[in-house]
Amino acid sequence: MCGIVGYVGHRPAVDVLIGGLRRLEYRGYDSTGVAVAADGHMAVAKKAGKLSNLEAVLDETALPASTTGIGHTRWATHGAPNDVNAHPHTDADGRIAVIHNGIIENFAELRSELERDGYEMVSETDTEVVAHLLHRELQTVPDLSEAVCAVCRRLQGAFTLVFADATQPGTVVGARRNSPLVVGRGDGENFLGSDVAAFIEFTREAIELGQDQVVTITTDDIVVTDFDGRPVETTDYHVDWDVSAAEKGGYDWFMLKEIAEQPQAVADTLLGRHTVDGQLQLDEMRLSDDELRDVDKIIIVACGTASYAGLVAKYAIEHWTRIPCEVELASEFRYRDPILDRSTLVVSISQSGETMDTLMAIRYARQQRARVLSICNTNGSTIPRESDAVLYTHAGPEIAVASTKGFLSQIVACYLLGLYLAQVKGTKYGDEIADIVHELEKIPAGIQRMLDDADQVRKLAQDLVGSKSVLFLGRHVGFPVALEGALKLKELAYIHAEGFAAGELKHGPIAVIEEGVPVFVVVPPKARDQLQEKIVSNIQEIRARGARTIVLAEDGDEDVVPYADHLIRMPKVPTLLQPLVAAVPLQVFACELADQLGHDVDQPRNLAKSVTVE
Repeated sequence: MCGIVGYVGHRPAVDVLIGGLRRLEYRGYDSTGVAVAADGHMAVAKKAGKLSNLEAVLDETALPASTTGIGHTRWATHGAPNDVNAHPHTDADGRIAVIHNGIIENFAELRSELERDGYEMVSETDTEVVAHLLHRELQTVPDLSEAVCAVCRRLQGAFTLVFADATQPGTVVGARRNSPLVVGRGDGENFLGSDVAAFIEFTREAIELGQDQVVTITTDDIVVTDFDGRPVETTDYHVDWDVSAAEKGGYDWFMLKEIAEQPQAVADTLLGRHTVDGQLQLDEMRLSDDELRDVDKIIIVACGTASYAGLVAKYAIEHWTRIPCEVELASEFRYRDPILDRSTLVVSISQSGETMDTLMAIRYARQQRARVLSICNTNGSTIPRESDAVLYTHAGPEIAVASTKGFLSQIVACYLLGLYLAQVKGTKYGDEIADIVHELEKIPAGIQRMLDDADQVRKLAQDLVGSKSVLFLGRHVGFPVALEGALKLKELAYIHAEGFAAGELKHGPIAVIEEGVPVFVVVPPKARDQLQEKIVSNIQEIRARGARTIVLAEDGDEDVVPYADHLIRMPKVPTLLQPLVAAVPLQVFACELADQLGHDVDQPRNLAKSVTVE
């Protein structure tokens, strides 16, 4: 989810690029870089770490004066976050510079092809391959826009690419597939950006590119074509945000923005994980198939929201692999003297990759000779580095303290791990795995529907502002969803909230049900071990005692209608995948209620984004 800026005009390019990157730094802060066209070469400055590191470099050694340039702030995918892997990347002649957001799925094949042609790679990135491809193409197709179209036709995956050619100053070319790119229309200047925050200081007139389109900007013109070079029509729009709002994409809170990004986060986490014949491929999996076949027990260690993602994963992994799976709070794990050996796979889940409790848990596990695989959203962080294998989510930066898109992408990564183990151990046939992956690929649309229908949830939150306690019930994978819904409310609204396994109601929790208490109930799909019928009985029990029932049920489930004071419909999805849609309205509810109470949604009291002490 890297941040991208491109500029052609009359202002000093470096100033425009740095300003745009500052407003895009939420999209990535592993490294930053800029390149400007000057004297027939691209002058480049780039540095690992936050934008301030690059600014320090530029203060010491300024780039040549130029009015054409591109800039990038990186959320690392291919290659560690260091100076060499930072963008922009150039060809060997220093003529071409390219920046990139996304993943080139066929980069290994293209890299081999280029190396056979004598090109030498200096970085670990998939992006550098594109710079050399363009260099080769320009030998026969001298026009930059045409050459970019030809290169894009070779690429597979999701990407935004922006190019500058020092021999064609005054021109910047961008291309997009499944990744955002917006054009800013100025007066004697034009802009490209990952979103309008990149150029909102200078213009509010914008064009959003469509799928598989290439845009060429000069000082006075904007030309958009498809990948075959055919002109396409575009629609201008006016941005009514101010500069500060643009950093949040027009949302009041980063958390709302991140909730809205969940369809893309899930899609990106799935991207490039399976071949056309349905076989899963996990590029970061450094454990061999033989090592994975030896696994006879899985222990998931995590904290907070990540631990609830692990609880969801337990159901799926055991069902698909028939391997016993335990879920442990990382803070408790090493203190109970767990039984581990070489056949134990310890799976850690951490958004930041720096959670100290989780880090200490995996260090203990490795001391006991267990194999460790980490699920993480931050390339190059400590936990992945100290693990035997890593599976990165691709949710992009998560600024709000309370995790949302991190939670859903962690669940998806756990599903991928479970299916990969099933593939390796032979507990699922290839067509069965392909069917599940196909169902997963439909989930972003289901999440988007929940977002589109969220107004009823916001209204409900406004109605319940005076509530002192809210309860959440679920069965099967709905139980971890209930726990996560309660946690979000505690984190953001600072009111009492608890999640219960619905089957435990009569074993004690039903005592806290009283007149008017709101109770969210996650209803599983029908025909899953009669769980749906059982939870309908639970709803009747609590409603009879005065609870205000808020029922999340799939389309077509009419059994719940007589007992629901508020009914939130969900799309029909397989039972194990339901948490990916069920969690969304609970996130929206917590965010809206906290906002109504006047709390800081992005930075709740007493909390930090990453807990780096035990």
